[in-house]
Amino acid sequence: MKISLRGPLAAALTALLLAGCSFQPGVIERQADVDPQRLLQQAEQQEPGQAALSRLEAADILARQGRRPQALEVAKEIDDSRLERQARVRWALLLSDLGETEGDPWAVIQAGQLLDEVELPREASLTVRERLGMALAEVDEPLAAARALIRVQGETDREDLNDPIWAQLSRLDSRELAALREGGDDLTLGWVALTELVRTSGSDIQRLFARLEDWRGSHRGHPAARRLPGEITALGELRGQRVDHIAVFLPESGPLAGIAKAMRQGIRTHHLEGVDSGARLSFFDSSAVDLDALYREAAALGAQVVVGPLDKDAVSRLEQRDRVPMPTLALNYGRGDRNQAKGLFQYGLSAEDEARQAAQRAWTDGHRLASLMVPDNDWGRRVGEAFWDTWRDLGGDVASAVRYDPRAPATESAKRAATNPQPDMLFLLALPEYARQVPPNLDYIDSGDLPIYATSHLFAGQLQPRLDGDLDDVLFVDIPWQIPDASVGGVEALPFLDSYRQLREESDSTMFRVMAMGVDAYELALRMPQLQAISGTELFGATGTLSAGEDGRIHRRLPWARFVNGVPQPVLIPGVFGDERAP
Repeated sequence: MKISLRGPLAAALTALLLAGCSFQPGVIERQADVDPQRLLQQAEQQEPGQAALSRLEAADILARQGRRPQALEVAKEIDDSRLERQARVRWALLLSDLGETEGDPWAVIQAGQLLDEVELPREASLTVRERLGMALAEVDEPLAAARALIRVQGETDREDLNDPIWAQLSRLDSRELAALREGGDDLTLGWVALTELVRTSGSDIQRLFARLEDWRGSHRGHPAARRLPGEITALGELRGQRVDHIAVFLPESGPLAGIAKAMRQGIRTHHLEGVDSGARLSFFDSSAVDLDALYREAAALGAQVVVGPLDKDAVSRLEQRDRVPMPTLALNYGRGDRNQAKGLFQYGLSAEDEARQAAQRAWTDGHRLASLMVPDNDWGRRVGEAFWDTWRDLGGDVASAVRYDPRAPATESAKRAATNPQPDMLFLLALPEYARQVPPNLDYIDSGDLPIYATSHLFAGQLQPRLDGDLDDVLFVDIPWQIPDASVGGVEALPFLDSYRQLREESDSTMFRVMAMGVDAYELALRMPQLQAISGTELFGATGTLSAGEDGRIHRRLPWARFVNGVPQPVLIPGVFGDERAP
């Protein structure tokens, strides 16, 4: 049974994780090894059932001969619905093995569909299901991956699955955790409780381990109670390394003063809402003062961590050093290809990150020929290059890259992007007023069904259904605080809810994302010991799921939304679980 990489992988993918595994096939007779090319030629002349069997035998021989890439391509093209049950089991094991070793998770997912159609022998079922879980993790489907791996653990009690399960649970938002909890068995409920415990403990490691003892007492016999995931165990080494004093370097005058004011408001508000953290804040004006002088002043006051600077040039100078005077979370990204300063982390609302995520999502959805529409300025060039580089690295091709004048109508730019040659998706970087012109112009030239992937910049942050109706069906990423219904299922499930309510009530909508960044900057500063000691540390924050790369640059993973009747709505795992609205 061949599948389309962009089409539904069966809404029943969820159900397949619950499939039974009592079937015991008989002995499978194999042909003697013959020339696999001859078998493939014969298959062209055979009836469908025999042709599928000949192709399976050819793929098996190719794999045993070490010609695994070719074997994988043959196995993927087999219509397994034409095979008898025993042969289908053999096909699923072969294809999932080839997909796993050859780095093709979609092939593993294709094989995993059999779990919903045939009762496999226990060992075969466990093998295919475990490979399926790992493959779903690779294609950024943590909820489905967690379900598959927990199912395997439930049948085997294997502790070695703790770390891969935890890696997926750590990526789930509140809505996904609630979905996992619903109808879950004791093993699943224990994992959900552990995830929520770690997440709600914040940066207080002492409190976390006190609460872990209570969790263990309530979940005796749970695999994670016997052996905690490695990431949690590593936190134990940091007990006592508490951040009590944070210095904030922000300008009070100059071109960045407005952004700095919003950032300061986000930091102050969240600090006051979380007074039990006990951290002290000291603010320093970085407008015209030498950074080294600020570091000396902050150290003299007893600060342990610095948040700032905000200026891109200042961050660029810092990242060229061997190290910074004290652990620092810069509020921008430097211009270098790599941050080389020890102790320096960089965090910002990077449009380049959003472009890379758009490229990855579009590729996962099965698109291969992209067009780009970006403004004809330095911002457009940088973001366009980020999409282009990621897209080409994935293996995609570019039909056209249109640099438009934001002051001109979108008519000609949209036409150039959608024709000659015609792409199968469009990446759009635009502010709301321009973005709203693009879909109607595509409709006018009969390209209205062209899927559009966009950054957060096309959404003003306020619900305006009448104006945003022209953006219907456009997919875009944004921070959880801007699209609560789409990202986590409602305001009540948002991270740092008290701070959200306070800032949403007081804030200028144009600066709300910056205030949310201030909230996450404060949380990252409190977690500086974890960031320094444990690679892969993640924060489920107001501006997305944040994690530090090897060079200290913070990456954001953002939720997807889609305009429906002018209102952002959730995207139901596009390209995998059969969302009928998926592109």
